Amino acid sequence: MSQFFHVHPDNPQGRLIKQAVQILKSGGVAAIPTDSSYALVCQLDDKSAVEHLRRIRQVDERHHLTLLCRDLSELASYARVDNRQYRLLKLGTPGPFTFILEATKEVPRRVSHPSRRTIGLRVPDHRVTQALLAEHGAPLLATTLIPPGETDPLNDPDEIRERFEKVLQAVVDAGACSIEPTTIVDLTADEPVLIRLGLGDPTRLGLSPP
Repeated sequence: MSQFFHVHPDNPQGRLIKQAVQILKSGGVAAIPTDSSYALVCQLDDKSAVEHLRRIRQVDERHHLTLLCRDLSELASYARVDNRQYRLLKLGTPGPFTFILEATKEVPRRVSHPSRRTIGLRVPDHRVTQALLAEHGAPLLATTLIPPGETDPLNDPDEIRERFEKVLQAVVDAGACSIEPTTIVDLTADEPVLIRLGLGDPTRLGLSPP
């Protein structure tokens, strides 16, 4: 059964953030707000929590999971980034962009793409997400909260609670988010490739929209 935390979207209460993070550190999976839509998150190095997160979304190991990072310096610890890639990352962070990059050894193999050794990374521009990351002290593994068999992410915390409270350990309610997922850009090739157009404007990165 989920614990439900009502937090202020601009000034999240530290006491509630600390309680939510403690649930994550105890192996829980939580629904949290981001600058795009709500996401499911868990600890990166908790194998059973990662498996539980995948079961909730009903996705296999070929589905790219994303690391939510506090800033670019933290992101660079988990991905191999050259100067060209760094310039693009700087243009798109913080913000609603997910970047596909080659994972470093800091990322457990079981959470990177099985054939490509890549991972999605992003720096969210949302005060509640950033407060959770700061309290946690490390990135959180995430996936957009899209119910199995559906195509749109959820943005209403009451609906999330109603539909998922039996399988989630926590729901962090900061009000409605956007209903659009992030824009995904693959930076592992010679030129950046726009994989999915979402909330992030690709022209911000110097890319043409499809």
